[in-house]
Amino acid sequence: MAQNPKNVVNFTPSDEGHDLLLLTFKAMKTVSVALVLCLNVGVDPPDVVKTTPCARLECWIDPLSMGPQKALETIGANLQKQYENWQPRARYKQSLDPTVDEVKKLCTSLRRNAKEERVLFHYNGHGVPRPTVNGEVWVFNKNYTQYIPLSIYDLQTWMGSPSIFVYDCSNAGLIVKSFKQFALQREQELEVAAINPNHPLAQMPLPPSMKNCIQLAACEANELLPMIPDLPADLFTSCLTTPIKIALRW
Repeated sequence: MAQNPKNVVNFTPSDEGHDLLLLTFKAMKTVSVALVLCLNVGVDPPDVVKTTPCARLECWIDPLSMGPQKALETIGANLQKQYENWQPRARYKQSLDPTVDEVKKLCTSLRRNAKEERVLFHYNGHGVPRPTVNGEVWVFNKNYTQYIPLSIYDLQTWMGSPSIFVYDCSNAGLIVKSFKQFALQREQELEVAAINPNHPLAQMPLPPSMKNCIQLAACEANELLPMIPDLPADLFTSCLTTPIKIALRW
């Protein structure tokens, strides 16, 4: 089994000390935040059979209470406000039902402006298929007629380090596993290039190290998100960003 690369920290809701995450998140100097929402309002992903009734609220908004585009924009705005309560000085950028190229442009831009400071990447995958065992999450094509895979390896390249990753989707722990595998691969590539300057890897642009990255996952690799209708669909995000409100609901 691959060892966890140094300084790559992973959390799931079942970890002891989960209550400390909010204090840790608030204290970190996070200068840029990417909010990536893949909701595809009104269209359920093909690999999840929802209960009837089921959880619907996203950022405390019922997406079916208004038109799909307005719902998407309203949810994006609410998510940003929820994060701003914890880090009002950060630079926020939303990417709503994006393509791979749009996510790449967003992440590389935020990393370039953040320089050596921390960037946060929030991914809501409620409207797309579950993460793959090959280390991919899903976004859309330009016409919203296909789901397109986005490699976690590529996401690491665009985001760099230090970063925080928040995964609010079913099987989120699978992303954590893939992230750690790719991070270890990067460390090995860096070691090879450092030892042997003549190695082909040494002649290529070195991959960014993923040290000092934190991952927050909504559930384990084999778990679906809860669908209890009395709770929000983005329960994990609600616990992180509006803990008092969700505590009163629970």
